[in-house]
Parts: sequence; structure tokens; C-alpha cells
Amino acid sequence: MGGYDLLFRLVTCNDTIRIPPETFGNPLEAVGYQQVKAKYEGAVDEELGYVIAVIDVEVSSTGKIIPGDGAAYHKVTFSLLTFYPKIQEVVEGEVVEVADFGAFVRIGPIDALLHVSQLMDDFISYDGKQGVLMGKETRRRLTTGDQIRVRITAVSLGRAGSSGKIGVTARQPFLGKLDWIENEIKRIKEASEKKSGETEE
Repeated sequence: MGGYDLLFRLVTCNDTIRIPPETFGNPLEAVGYQQVKAKYEGAVDEELGYVIAVIDVEVSSTGKIIPGDGAAYHKVTFSLLTFYPKIQEVVEGEVVEVADFGAFVRIGPIDALLHVSQLMDDFISYDGKQGVLMGKETRRRLTTGDQIRVRITAVSLGRAGSSGKIGVTARQPFLGKLDWIENEIKRIKEASEKKSGETEE
């Protein structure tokens, strides 16, 4: 899959977590892991991107107590597996939903919007019964389950609590449904072989 190695990152972080009094006596690492996981997994952050998983949580054995709060506060160091979409990155994904305005493409842990205007250089019609977007001249069809190669054109990770938005395009050479790309490469190869055959005569 194109580009994914650049989009997934392991980030090392430090924080201070609250160990609730009802968990005293439980293994500190296990409680610390649960607290970090609850705070970070699934979060969307402008700097980190999409947080997929918490890995390698190390909890300091020395904690602090704040008057009026029965909990202990411990420093933690941990790694986060994140997905950070970058503009201009080329990625492959699966079409998970088709609508009259475009398609949603699953890239990494999220669905990016491929607007109908960014699908192909053709007039596109939508068949709601079959869930298909189709080009008038090219007869190219896009439906749920298709594998497609796209370029990321817009990323808005938004504020905390929002899921963020990603826009993609397939209107560039060698982008689009994988079958279309294969056929295009085949057509170019055949044209090139035919041309070189003509020059040899």
C-alpha cells in the first residue's frame, strides 16, 4: 500500500496520570496502562493525528498526593501508535460507502471523502439502487468494496472531540480504481510497443 509507512508513527510521550484510590493494591503498570488508554486511544489531535493504540506504558513508582483528593498522581512515559495524514501523500484504500456527492474511502483508521468532482474527468451519474457512481463517456464504475488509489488533498484534524476530515482526489494520472490504473498502464504499454514497432519498419 502506497505511502502508509509515512503516515503511521510511533510517538513517545510523557504525562501525569491519576491513579484512583479504589485501584490501590492493583499492579501499578496495569492501572497506569488503563488510565493512559482511556485518555488517549481514539483521540484526534492536531499534532499527533489519530491515536490508534497505546504501547509500552512505564509508570513511575513514586506518586504525589494532592490534599482533598485521595488519588495518587504518577508520571508516565508511553508510546502512541498514530496515523497522521499528510497532504500530497498517495494512499490506497477501500471504498466503504457511495453516495450521490461522492465516495468514502477507508485509509488507515478513518474514512476520507472522495468528492464526485474529484473522481474522474467525466460526467458522473449516481445509481442509488445499485450504489454506483458511473462515468458517462468512460463507463467506469465505482462501488462499495472497490480498491482505489488516491492523493490526500485536504486534512482538517479540528478541535478535540471532533473526528477530523480528510479530502482526497483521484483526478491525476495513475490514481483511481486499481483496475482503471492497470488498464491505463496496459494501454500506454501497447501504444508504446506499437509505436516502436512502426519506427523499426
